[in-house]
Amino acid sequence: MALVVQKYGGTSMGSVERIRNVAKRVAKTYDAGNDMVVVVSAMAGETNKLVALANEVCEFPDTREYDVLVAAGEQVSIALLAMCLKAMGYKAKSYLGFQVPVLTDTSYSKARIESIDDKKMRADLKEGTILIVAGFQGVDEFGNVTTLGRGGSDTSAVALAAALKADVCEIFTDVDGVYTTDPNICKDAKKIERISYEEMLELASLGAKVLQIRSVEFASKYNVDVHVRSSFNENLGTMVTKEDKEMEAVLVSGIAYAKDEVKIAVMQVPDKPGIAAQILSPLSDANISVDMIVQNVSEAGSTDFTFTVPQADFKKALSITKETAAAIHAKEVLSDESVTKVSIVGLGMRSHAGVATTMFQALAKEGINIQMISTSEIKISVVVDAKYTELAVRVLHDAFGLAGK
Repeated sequence: MALVVQKYGGTSMGSVERIRNVAKRVAKTYDAGNDMVVVVSAMAGETNKLVALANEVCEFPDTREYDVLVAAGEQVSIALLAMCLKAMGYKAKSYLGFQVPVLTDTSYSKARIESIDDKKMRADLKEGTILIVAGFQGVDEFGNVTTLGRGGSDTSAVALAAALKADVCEIFTDVDGVYTTDPNICKDAKKIERISYEEMLELASLGAKVLQIRSVEFASKYNVDVHVRSSFNENLGTMVTKEDKEMEAVLVSGIAYAKDEVKIAVMQVPDKPGIAAQILSPLSDANISVDMIVQNVSEAGSTDFTFTVPQADFKKALSITKETAAAIHAKEVLSDESVTKVSIVGLGMRSHAGVATTMFQALAKEGINIQMISTSEIKISVVVDAKYTELAVRVLHDAFGLAGK
């Protein structure tokens, strides 16, 4: 007997028929003699409807009430799946985040899990109950509902697997696994059978939509093997696990892209110590993550300071930056929403030279101008004009020989 945690995303839960399909999959795994904890997302499109309602009510919704609203979608999903399993003759029980409880910090809409009390779940598992837990949500120390950000159900599932010391965490989605790049852009993209936590962490942070970044952080920290697979077939997917020598032999594992970033440039900033902190600190205080940063060489006592932020935070970030720019006597603030970040990731980059050269030459050959560059041990990211997104991805996919092998 094993303890299996399964997670089903919004597409998998998108209709009553699909919920019945999930129930059959859960029942099959349970009938094989396993204890079962199932984490589900809201039905496809439901969270977007709730977000649209919030934005219709006001431009900047109160963050506490926003979380109360968007957490509602998962409550519907867990109840429907539990009802379905009970109608099939199984013992099932639904749990909301606060009922587990999943304790988080107070960063509404971006909350981080601090601890999970597994006592009630373990007692129910001993009774042979299939547990259905709402993903994406938790509760802070003051009893307020919190949410973990888009894709947060992945994090919920991996965190529960870590707390319960599950044998495996299966993330069921609408794709067969992790691919070398988006198959919608490159038809010859190849499914990766095994990928390291570190590579998956980079791909997730750089725009790959298969797993939320914090779910990979949890998996890496607690050594949880994560199996990413499709809920629409029985194929094996991609195992996210510890790195091994075979993984290190691959130069580039995947190409990721992110269209949801915006470039903000503060022009003619006084070039003096501490100016970067003055620009970025107010953004940090507002819980806005800054990604890529470029500061030009000083000219006539001033410089240009450019950075990227998530599209979701753009309005707030631009407003804050304009206030800061006025306070430090910068000339103006410019912004560009039509940019994309394209990245290559691979453990083999640690020990192979010339990777950046290959990347830059491939882009230059197609006339794609690079606006910003960021690197780490196992990734190189560039910001390019959004109209070149698909071309850049295909060119790099070919340049590093990632087509189906």
